[in-house]
Amino acid sequence: MNPKPQHVLDDGGINTIFMVWNFKDEAIVEDIFKDICALVVNLNHSAYTRFSTGGVSCVMGIGYDAWNKLQLPAPLPKELENFAPIAGQQHTAVATKGDLHFHLRGTNSSICYDMAAAITDILAPVAIAVEEVHGFRYWDGRSILGFVDGTENPHGEDRAYFGLVGDADPAYKGGSYLFVQKYIHDLKAFNHLPVTEQEKVFGRYKSTDIEMPDEVKPKNAHTAVANIGDDFKIIRDNMPFGNMSTNEMGTYFIAYASTFSTVKKMLQNMFIGEPEGNYDRLLDFSTAQTGSLFFVPTLDMLDKFSADGD
Repeated sequence: MNPKPQHVLDDGGINTIFMVWNFKDEAIVEDIFKDICALVVNLNHSAYTRFSTGGVSCVMGIGYDAWNKLQLPAPLPKELENFAPIAGQQHTAVATKGDLHFHLRGTNSSICYDMAAAITDILAPVAIAVEEVHGFRYWDGRSILGFVDGTENPHGEDRAYFGLVGDADPAYKGGSYLFVQKYIHDLKAFNHLPVTEQEKVFGRYKSTDIEMPDEVKPKNAHTAVANIGDDFKIIRDNMPFGNMSTNEMGTYFIAYASTFSTVKKMLQNMFIGEPEGNYDRLLDFSTAQTGSLFFVPTLDMLDKFSADGD
């Protein structure tokens, strides 16, 4: 039987909560980890029963340090590592620690809240929540900057091909690499640009979401730099978030991929440039505050992790 993946191939939800947890240094975490694996499986089984039309799921990713701390199977997934910063001439993709990542999707905010509360009840004694971002669908799938996000996502059978580990790493087939960054946007500066200049930043027309022709699109437009070829795609489940009182308006960038090398190449193009110096113009208005890599095991592996040693 083929391994059953977590819900990485689902379309993005209307409401989301993203959470990053780090284990406390001296905490004994093995039993708690078994409990959290069982909870993730249970939450998804419950979602299937309670929300049969879909749109509700919980996906958990595990970081490199946590994988070793928990003594999970070795050798590790081939490309699981601690993300290293990528520094360009103007901007840096920073690296931040993350032991566990949770991607909670819901048809309404209530179920996201309940899933987050259940996760917190288990993890709080041994771990610290270092990030919690509440995302929402903005109009017709646009980022807070006003442009449609995720247009180049693969569809149909291509989602599994680009989003899930295949036969190249058979022990982890059906799993997925998960990379996340929390971006804060300088909305004041971006909105001060005329729409025609905003479109040059993205390489797309704002109202229609149609990509500019190559002869018109600037070489440093986001779509020109972030696109590394049709053979190298990722599943983006980005969501906007906003806090008026703190003026934190941003995008939670979340990518599922069959290989992390695909994501790394995209980041190198964005932050360093190809050729060097041709960095992504969007970064002049978007600052990456976090950057963490995780591996998403299959549901079968989570079942096994929850039962090991019992």
